[in-house]
Amino acid sequence: MTEASRTTRLPDLDPGRAAELLEQGGALLLDVREPHEWAAGHAPQAVHVPLARLTPEAVPQDRPVIAVCRSGNRSGKAADALAAAGVRVHNLAGGMKAWTRTGLPVVTDDGEPGTVA
Repeated sequence: MTEASRTTRLPDLDPGRAAELLEQGGALLLDVREPHEWAAGHAPQAVHVPLARLTPEAVPQDRPVIAVCRSGNRSGKAADALAAAGVRVHNLAGGMKAWTRTGLPVVTDDGEPGTVA
């Protein structure tokens, strides 16, 4: 891939806009938190790849990715790394804390209500 063909990181999204894109099937929500954080609660449509194991090959290239963590810091790092590899990627501003403050759902793997600590 040439430097000219690389994409830049897309603008950060607020939880409401991220939820709209996800509902329309226009993006993938990528949760980069640690396994214990994921187990406590995550967005129902999220895919989990901890930041330490994240590679560009781990995400689809056919649609934008929305990276999320607890507060937006780790997912910002993930978004930067993915964008540098040519992935179209947004960061979820405020992370899962903002997601829950907006009233969006958080579940455990068994579908029960989850939490974000």
